[in-house]
Amino acid sequence: MTEEYSKLEQKINYTFSDQNLIRQALTHKTYAFEADEPIPYNERLEFLGDSILNFIIAKYLYQKNMFFSEGELTRRRAQLVNNKKLSTIAKSLYLGSYLKLGKGEIQQHGNLNNKNLANAFEALIGAIYSDSYMTATETVIFHLFQLKES
Repeated sequence: MTEEYSKLEQKINYTFSDQNLIRQALTHKTYAFEADEPIPYNERLEFLGDSILNFIIAKYLYQKNMFFSEGELTRRRAQLVNNKKLSTIAKSLYLGSYLKLGKGEIQQHGNLNNKNLANAFEALIGAIYSDSYMTATETVIFHLFQLKES
């Protein structure tokens, strides 16, 4: 565990084997575009994390609510997986303090922007999955969403 992300790793109960993944998850494209040489940023991990997060929450709801209709399951998933909820979790992790942002984004307080925080949270989920496997990712999500495991 490197010092730079050790507190965050403690909060999420996950230690990255590949620190480059957590660094990428917390790098906004504005920071990457201002770098002297190309560096990876979080959009691809965000894409992956969004899908994994939706899948794990859908699976959880499906298993816990066997009499709910598809519409009800969809509604409840949307209550759990939306920018407001994700940014709230990101704020509880102080994710904004870890974000690497470009100069303009810093001036606009991008580290407090709910969309940036939600996107970084999704990227973090994608990074955890890329670093490990589905079971570890599910454990982290259950922890952060305060869900009881099956």
